[in-house]
Amino acid sequence: MTRNDLNALGLTPDQELLAAAQAAFAQAYAPYSKFHVGAALRTPDGQVFSGANVENASYGLGRCAEQSAVQAMATAGARTFTDLVVYADSSPPASPCGACRQVLYEFAPDARVVCVNAEGEVLSGLVRDFLPHGFRLEEREDGHGVGTE
Repeated sequence: MTRNDLNALGLTPDQELLAAAQAAFAQAYAPYSKFHVGAALRTPDGQVFSGANVENASYGLGRCAEQSAVQAMATAGARTFTDLVVYADSSPPASPCGACRQVLYEFAPDARVVCVNAEGEVLSGLVRDFLPHGFRLEEREDGHGVGTE
């Protein structure tokens, strides 16, 4: 993907979600990497949930901003979202990591994603664009999951 192809959907960040992502960005806990990220998503009924990255001295226990936003949404009882804005000060804009891409896919493979930075550069696409060949498990009556999609 070239720099000109980053904004695949030609999207601009939703201003309410951008403001929530920027507010979360300001609260990120990143004493080790110094790389702050904020994310905000909107559910179909209009609820907005945000999250920041939270690092830990045991690096694997850290949590990304996108996962924090999804966890807030799920904790409130929502199970899908339509739009996500990710805000960081990197150029090009930071996109969700691989683990986040799978978490996002679990809840909303067709949601719009807009990654943006302070300069207004945009990277956009659907969740499924960020994770080609993603999968979800389908619950069966016996309680086991089967891969779908």
